[in-house]
Amino acid sequence: MASRQGAADATASAHTGRGGSHTNTRARSPAAPERGRDVSVPPERDPTAYAQTDHFRRRLRQQGRYVTLPLAGDAIRNGQLRWNTSDGWRFAVVRDGVRFVVVVGDTETPSPVLVTGWTEVADWDTAREADRWSDCDLHTIRLRSDLSEHRDRQIPGRIRPRVVTRPFEIGGHRVRTAAGEGHVECADCGARFRSKRELCELGCDSR
Repeated sequence: MASRQGAADATASAHTGRGGSHTNTRARSPAAPERGRDVSVPPERDPTAYAQTDHFRRRLRQQGRYVTLPLAGDAIRNGQLRWNTSDGWRFAVVRDGVRFVVVVGDTETPSPVLVTGWTEVADWDTAREADRWSDCDLHTIRLRSDLSEHRDRQIPGRIRPRVVTRPFEIGGHRVRTAAGEGHVECADCGARFRSKRELCELGCDSR
C-alpha cells in the first residue's frame, strides 16, 4: 500500500510489452484473424519505413527510458527479431551490456509503426565497465524493469539495492530511491511506493 509523506502520486503509465498498452497499433498474434499483412511474415529491416506512434514519442522524451531513434534504428537493422504473443514482433540489440527492445506493428495500420521501446540490463558487469553508463543509469534501468515486470506486487526486496539519485518518470511520478530503502519516493509530492500499481493508481498532488 502506498504511504504518504507530503502528498500523493501517479497517473497510469502501463509498460507496453510487459503488462498493458497505450496504443491500439499492436500486432496480432499468429492465431488471430489477419487484417492486411500476414503476421507470419517478418517485418521490414528498414528503419525509415516506420512511423512513430504517440506512445513511442512519449518514450523518447521520458527521463530514464534511454530509448532514442538511432538506437531503435540499430535494433531494427541489426538486432534479433522475435515474435512475442503479448506484443507481436520485437527487435532487440545489446550494446555495452544493455538490451534495447523495440516493438513494431504493421498488420493493423496503413504503414509499419514503432509501437514502444524499452531498455534492460543484459550483462551488469559489462555495462558497469562501459563508459556509456553511470551507476545511476544502470540502477534506473534495473529498477524500472523490476517495477514493470512485477507490476501488481510490492517489491521492497528488489528496490532496496537500488541507488537512483536522478528522478525518473513512472506512473505520473518522478521517483528516486536510496540504498537500503524498500520504496521509491516521488521527488515532487513525497509519496512513497513499493509497486508500479500503487504508482499508477495514486495521482501526484504536486500536478
